[in-house]
Amino acid sequence: MAMTGEIDDRGPQEIPTERMGLWETVRLSLSGTELDFTRGPVGRAIVLLAIPMVLEMVMESAFAITDAFFVSRLGVDAVATVGFTEAMITIVFAVAIGMSMATTAMVARRIGEKDNAGARMAAVQAILLGIGAAVLIAVPGAIFATELLRLMGGTPELVAFGSGYTRVLLGGCVTIMLLFLINAVFRGAGDPALAMRALWLANGCNILLDPCLIFGLGPFPELGVTGAAVATTIGRGIGVAYQLSMLASGRGRIRIRLRDVRVIPPVMLRLMRVSVGGILQFLIETSSWIVLVWIIGRFGSAAVAGYTIAVRIIVFTILPSWGLANSAATLMGQNLGAGQPDRAEASVWRAALYNLVFLVAVAAGFIIWAEPMIRIFSADPEVVRSGVSCLRWISYGYGFFAYGMVMVQAFNGAGDTTTPTIINFFCFWMLQIPMAYLLAMGTDLGITGVYMAMTVAESLIAVVGVLVFRRGRWRTRKI
Repeated sequence: MAMTGEIDDRGPQEIPTERMGLWETVRLSLSGTELDFTRGPVGRAIVLLAIPMVLEMVMESAFAITDAFFVSRLGVDAVATVGFTEAMITIVFAVAIGMSMATTAMVARRIGEKDNAGARMAAVQAILLGIGAAVLIAVPGAIFATELLRLMGGTPELVAFGSGYTRVLLGGCVTIMLLFLINAVFRGAGDPALAMRALWLANGCNILLDPCLIFGLGPFPELGVTGAAVATTIGRGIGVAYQLSMLASGRGRIRIRLRDVRVIPPVMLRLMRVSVGGILQFLIETSSWIVLVWIIGRFGSAAVAGYTIAVRIIVFTILPSWGLANSAATLMGQNLGAGQPDRAEASVWRAALYNLVFLVAVAAGFIIWAEPMIRIFSADPEVVRSGVSCLRWISYGYGFFAYGMVMVQAFNGAGDTTTPTIINFFCFWMLQIPMAYLLAMGTDLGITGVYMAMTVAESLIAVVGVLVFRRGRWRTRKI
């Protein structure tokens, strides 16, 4: 297929080699300046990519926090409606995350190869595929929202109260899909600042619209819990509009014109094939988490509450780690495309080392101050006991986690989503779940046995990931 035109006539700049202060590094990272991540200092490339990626993930987490904050004012049925709907939306996130892994890998590989047309082509096929997948979920989701809530176990009162929320969120799931996929395009192209800005814009609109549409402030109608879904969907839609405008204008490294928008079956099939592994990774991990919550639930609500509080603290504090891991994925793809597997490998090891230093410091804080942290959220002795145990046991494995996170994303960045899927299957389903159940129910360890199993499984993922990565088969991976 013939395509002409450059992604950017100026071309990306080489990463500065002179010493830079913290503020200069942050400014360059957030400026959106196009940089060539296949040249220059590897360590600085990791940091420049990681900063906007971390801020992007903070905004993604803020969507759920914002909705929970305002919806909680409406009562138990409203909160339960959000919980039931989030469980249904898991399938959307699974598909979006799996396809995002494939999209980042393919776009990064084409950028590294200096194949501008190929990068555009991969971006367009990912967007079209995402729209198609979203429609398959949105149409039945919107039509059968009431039945789905009833199937999830909602009471008649809850179904009548919350079906509008479910209908809007499922019906508008194309905004979720596109927000993930186009940000994956930006990350793969080395434009993480654009991805960050899209989510900041989307979340800013959500924060402003949530109270207005839920409570009917000013000229806005009072929609109750449905207003939260409308606000979130509008916010995400505005973020998607910004993303599309950046792609159309060529403000980033990829510019898409109307003539580029057409189905290319071979490229779309490659994306689908790589996406399957990413989707399975997410589903395996999520289903394992659900089973663990079920096991912990057998010890009472206080045990679940402590676990939930600890996990939320953990998720927030490891956002920088995910930024580092995602930067490794981008550098892996681009450097493999540029025919520099040694630089790709060096990027992964460097990112893992940075992650190790960060997570060991976090672990020390968790081990020392676990109890005061949990008590910020609850003073109940049983909740505190469960939360402290969870924080400390998971912290003991942070040195391993640092490498495990980066190794998984490195494989994904190389387009090998199968290897981490297999590792996850054996470590989560074959080891973590049986071990958690046996230690919790068959010994005196109780819920501590669940936390021990989590640490063992995550640590094994890191060990196996490092060993497989060192074998180097990813060097010859074609996508």
